[in-house]
Amino acid sequence: MPSPSDSPAPQSGQSSSRQSFAPDQDEFEGIDLRDIFSRLMKGFAPTVGLALLGMVIAAVAILGTSRFKSETTSTRVVFSFKGFDKGEYPDHSKFQPDDLKAPDVVLEAMKRQGLNADADTQSKIRAAISIEGIIPADVTKARDRLRAAGQNPPAYQPDEFSVTLTLPRGFALDSAQRNRLLDDLVAAYRDNFRRAYGQPPLAFGTAFDTLKNVDFPEYELVLNTEMDSVRTYLTQQIALATSFRSTTTNLSFKDLQDQTELFAEIELNKVLGLIHESGLSRNRTTALMKMDYDLRLLGEREHHAVEDESVVRDLLTQTQARTQNYVLGVKSQAAQPRNDSPVLDQGLIDSLLANDAYGFLVRKALDAGLTVKQIQAQQTRVTELRDNLKSFASNAASDQSAITLQVERSIKDLESGYDKLIDSIRKTQADFAQQQYSNAIRLTDQTRSDGILRPLAMAAVLGAFLGCALGIGLSLLGIYPGAKKA
Repeated sequence: MPSPSDSPAPQSGQSSSRQSFAPDQDEFEGIDLRDIFSRLMKGFAPTVGLALLGMVIAAVAILGTSRFKSETTSTRVVFSFKGFDKGEYPDHSKFQPDDLKAPDVVLEAMKRQGLNADADTQSKIRAAISIEGIIPADVTKARDRLRAAGQNPPAYQPDEFSVTLTLPRGFALDSAQRNRLLDDLVAAYRDNFRRAYGQPPLAFGTAFDTLKNVDFPEYELVLNTEMDSVRTYLTQQIALATSFRSTTTNLSFKDLQDQTELFAEIELNKVLGLIHESGLSRNRTTALMKMDYDLRLLGEREHHAVEDESVVRDLLTQTQARTQNYVLGVKSQAAQPRNDSPVLDQGLIDSLLANDAYGFLVRKALDAGLTVKQIQAQQTRVTELRDNLKSFASNAASDQSAITLQVERSIKDLESGYDKLIDSIRKTQADFAQQQYSNAIRLTDQTRSDGILRPLAMAAVLGAFLGCALGIGLSLLGIYPGAKKA
């Protein structure tokens, strides 16, 4: 039997083990949440004051240094016209994005804003404009896949560009003026584009302005040349817009071509026939001298054109003497076993170059031959006019007074019909340009400037946060700025 004295031993062991695992209450005596909350509430006013002070200091610092920083104004422009995918304008000239900030475009935009358009200001604004192409993410991924596959991706021509104007904030333009300047820059470029490719040439329809104070024999030369220009222009427009019909004139370019032919046959030929058959001239001696001088110039032009034609024909004859083996080159390439890597046949390359050079010389020979024929046709026309005028050299000027009055009245009627025809062509072309090039150049994003409000707000928030953190830290340390001492 165990003695009673042995029983208390295990109880003392159990109590000691319970005391070893029990939490120590002294560990939490250093953290008093009520004391922390009391300190924060006591330092609430200084904390708010420090936060406001930090906000003001940060705002003043941003406002003080903003004058020496730059402000960015940006927008996006999309180009979509015929030939743009090849990097060309509609007339096949090379397209360059920097044309958007050409000197004449920048000058026009500044004039629209009423700005000082001196050379120094214009150069600063041009230097501050940057134009960068925007490449979509899917295009970038596709080109990366081609590179990963060992292929060279083709050249990519972006159709959307980012236009950015970066000027110091101290520049004499506020944010609204910078936005309008960038909009006017794109608008001026768009207007220049439409004038260049959507309107007839500047010399179109100015025949009677040229005929002021000229002699009657020159009417035939000028008006016939003008009619040839109108026919050529309408033929080009018919090729571009076969089925187009103007909503203003209700005419197509084919209708205008028919009207031009009727105008030439009925009204123009009547006036020119009267002048030719009557040999009208205000001063025959001066008119004959001018025609002789024109013939001498045309003779020199014909001489140079014939020399150019002979050079091209000689080169073409030498090229024709060479054996062209384009088909043989292809067959020899096809007969060889094909590998994974491309194989270039030298014979195929030589034949391609020879055929390309032959085609180039054929086009040059055709152009040179047509130039010679045109000069010869002008010579024939001037010679006939001179011979006809010489045949009437013996007639007195008084004998032609009646026919002169009739011709002058017919010329007035001719000018009225000519103006109506040109006006119809211009209106029809304006409707076609509106349809063809209305979306050729357009903005795809709102023009906006960085402004100073966003950086000012961010700086104020940061300053308030730092001031608040400083106030909280001092309150926890028992330091209360501005508190009265006991």
